[in-house]
Amino acid sequence: MEKFSPTEIEKAMARRVPAGELTAEKVAEQEIIVSGWVYRYRDQGGVLFVDLRERSGILQVVFDRAVSESLLQMADALRSEDVILVSGRLRNRAKEAVNPKLATGEVELLASRLAVISKSKPSPIPLEEFDEETAEENRLKFRFLDLRRTPMQTALRSRHKFMTWIRNWFDRNGFWEVETPILNKSTPEGARDFLVPSRLNPGEFYALPQSPQIFKQILMIGQTERYYQIARCFRDEDLRKDRQPEFTQIDVEMSFISQEMIMQHMADMITSSLREVFDLNVSAEVPRISYHDALERYGNDKPDIRFGMELIELGEWAATTEFQVFKKAVENGGRVKGLCVPGGAALSRKDIDELTKWVAQDFKAKGLAWVKVAGNTLESVVTKFLPEDSQKKLIELSQAKDGDIIFFAADSASVVFPTMAALRLHLGAKFKLIPEDQYKALWVVDFPLFEYDSESKSVISLHHPFTAPVAESIEVVTRLGKKSSRDLNAEEIKELLAVKSNAYDFVLNGNEIGGGSIRIHDQNLQSCVFRLLNISDEEANERFGFLLTALQYGAPPHGGIAFGVDRVLMIALQRNSIRDVMAFPKTQKGLCLMSEAPSSVDEKQLRELYLRSVVPKKEGAEKA
Repeated sequence: MEKFSPTEIEKAMARRVPAGELTAEKVAEQEIIVSGWVYRYRDQGGVLFVDLRERSGILQVVFDRAVSESLLQMADALRSEDVILVSGRLRNRAKEAVNPKLATGEVELLASRLAVISKSKPSPIPLEEFDEETAEENRLKFRFLDLRRTPMQTALRSRHKFMTWIRNWFDRNGFWEVETPILNKSTPEGARDFLVPSRLNPGEFYALPQSPQIFKQILMIGQTERYYQIARCFRDEDLRKDRQPEFTQIDVEMSFISQEMIMQHMADMITSSLREVFDLNVSAEVPRISYHDALERYGNDKPDIRFGMELIELGEWAATTEFQVFKKAVENGGRVKGLCVPGGAALSRKDIDELTKWVAQDFKAKGLAWVKVAGNTLESVVTKFLPEDSQKKLIELSQAKDGDIIFFAADSASVVFPTMAALRLHLGAKFKLIPEDQYKALWVVDFPLFEYDSESKSVISLHHPFTAPVAESIEVVTRLGKKSSRDLNAEEIKELLAVKSNAYDFVLNGNEIGGGSIRIHDQNLQSCVFRLLNISDEEANERFGFLLTALQYGAPPHGGIAFGVDRVLMIALQRNSIRDVMAFPKTQKGLCLMSEAPSSVDEKQLRELYLRSVVPKKEGAEKA
């Protein structure tokens, strides 16, 4: 009998084996049952070959007229993505038919019975293993199909293995996994909160957590000592390839700990996981660089150290030139930086014009001066402003060689650093200077505690307001923190901006994948920081009163860090976007194309929440 009856199908499911794990060692006479999706099929006249695909892999199933004519006819009606159940005998393939690309490539299943569990319509998107041509919008709309593709199956499997390994590491090292609330009070930490209206408390709202920050500090005060959580977090911010409105982070907090101890523990956790889960060659010894040096040498605080091409300081050199753009930048308190690109003289004038347009549009750079190195001389329209001694000094400072090009940026630091950082990465990739098979981690330390925000014309936290200053600067913060930063004079502001924090970022291949700090455990110091951030005592009590109260009841020294799971996977699997390592991501406009979220809701639901929408109804929508 070639067909399975409904009751036989149910019993057969219990005997099903993973198709992708069948190898030559499993060849035997007994019946084997497999099930999955029809991936490909090939009719060779009297013999039909079907590639059966499920999450463990792909197995070739053979339907042979010599076994059963009626079974072959049943199989002939199969189409791609039909779900089937097959039983048969596993046998070795003929030598010339072995497929070395498949784990099951040495064997095949000679079918004796077949059940068609579910028929499938033709797939609206191709499901080939490495198809990258399909528009992402279509892939996200039909995500239930896209998840079947090998890259997505690999991502989900790798994610599971990574999270399992991380949980085991924490268990071995004495951490407790504790869940913190999803519905919480709105305590903005930089990005906008997602708000949830409360039906039982009209006019009041919960906020979805941007991070479990305050609750994990409360856990330290509550004697938990070592906490972790695989936490879902939410931020209502503009999206990029490494940002989503909801994301997952490995959240950590520890008591009776120093910055040095946390960095040692976390470096071991992350580098070990990258080696053991993803088989990446990452050194357990993670170098460190100060925030100041990262900006000066690379232009940003998350440098990619897989290649050199560091920025060149040209402030003093600018004075030896006759180029007023350089001189005025220095006179106005700005910066002049250079970037020597090996082999960059091959860039055409059109290439350089396109680069100039790019940095002007994206980074507000007023221009992009350049010189090409030809032997011991420089070629450019700006060389007439560079005396011979200046040209020689430039070659010496940049260590430029024949065939190189040197780019310049002269402006305020807020323009120069991001311009040169982006140019370095862009040209590093263009000239293939970045080794794609290398993984280099880095700790960035010694961040300022505060920075000046030119838009709001006020002092803000560089990380968040719960970050502790370094011990030698506590006196400065408590002295100046008797009043708000708006009431400080210029000298006091300068003194405040010089304060360093106990913060640290973990960078992998030029991507920040983790960040943390030692927290403030003294209530008075925390209040001083709030005041300096122009948060009045009344506002601080309204927003953070439960934390300020808890700090008065014996808070231990504590600190922590959070790692972005999606970013780690994106880098480890060499994907272009975190959307490629998440099961159900949103688009750059925050839309789920599959479920069509967000969506409008019934007027009755709004009334129950005491809400009313003021957004005009779309044309053609029914009136409420």
